[in-house]
Amino acid sequence: MTSDPRPAPPGAAEPDDAEVGRRFAAGDEQALALAYERWAGQVHGMAVRAFGSGPDAEDVTQQTFISAWTGRTRYRPEQGPLPAWLTGVCRHKIADTWARRDRLRREAEAAISQAQAAPGDGATPAVDTAVADRMLVLDELDRLGQPQRGIIELAFFADLTHAQIAEQTGIPLGTVKSHIRRTLERLRTRLEVDGAALTA
Repeated sequence: MTSDPRPAPPGAAEPDDAEVGRRFAAGDEQALALAYERWAGQVHGMAVRAFGSGPDAEDVTQQTFISAWTGRTRYRPEQGPLPAWLTGVCRHKIADTWARRDRLRREAEAAISQAQAAPGDGATPAVDTAVADRMLVLDELDRLGQPQRGIIELAFFADLTHAQIAEQTGIPLGTVKSHIRRTLERLRTRLEVDGAALTA
């Protein structure tokens, strides 16, 4: 017997967790809303335990539900309840975020080491400028809130197109393009200001 993906009529009892799971797997958007309402707190709690309260925990929570929804064909209700599956997705997103943090840390450390190892007589100005620019970009990314930071990371670290970012995040394509354009303008302005200060 297949579940009816249509929303329940007004006044009807809300579906139980098992029914939410079946409807979620069937692509019922109301089931997605119910799943978020019931289990976002649990997912967010896992993220807070991993990163503390803040943008990373919020980002992981959002990414968990986006990834679960876009990959719902992999969920099998008969193999386990939906909250347990969401927990597994969340663990993957936490691991991905730690990996991204580690990659950014290693890039920053490498840039610092390169800057410290460079001769002080100005013999390698091109290298010094590239290192400084890289540090500014990493620092500026740390200042960004969500969803801008996540969009920029998907564009430049994951090398996704604007359309792919829109599909993965659920953010309209025009909004993705606007976030990227404004962020790049901020980066360019900051690079120009800092560059002028260094040469003043």
